[in-house]
Amino acid sequence: MKIAIYPGSFDPVTYGHLDIIKRSAALFDSLVIGVLSNSAKISLFSPDERVSMIRDLVKEIPNVSVRSYDGLLVNFADEVGASAIIRGLRAVTDFEYELQMAQTNKVENSNIETVFLTTDLHYSYLSSTVVREFASYGGDISAFVPPSVVPLVQEKYNKKRI
Repeated sequence: MKIAIYPGSFDPVTYGHLDIIKRSAALFDSLVIGVLSNSAKISLFSPDERVSMIRDLVKEIPNVSVRSYDGLLVNFADEVGASAIIRGLRAVTDFEYELQMAQTNKVENSNIETVFLTTDLHYSYLSSTVVREFASYGGDISAFVPPSVVPLVQEKYNKKRI
């Protein structure tokens, strides 16, 4: 059974993330979405909130599961039995960093492969950072995230304004 991991912060999950999830799920027997729990980074959503948000969005894709993790990605890959790491590329600027990480992961675990998927052209500009920026100023984020995510993001920023 070929297992892949799609790691990220997903803070919040976007249409670009969902595109990569659906395409990856079609390529592997099992896809584990690894939600990074990084205590050094201040996130809009807690790891549990992000896991719940994604689980709700992927519940119709039978070979996808969602878990949070912290620490090294290669250790998480070993834990779930993954042989591949999925990384989405939006632009050439993403490639340099992602290549460096893929090579580092390969040194740490020679059994792991990194699979790069280029993002759909509709989402090549999109990142969670863009979503948070728009939302922080009260912008319409409905073109960036699924309908169920919009009120969750808006609620976070409404609490910050109070």
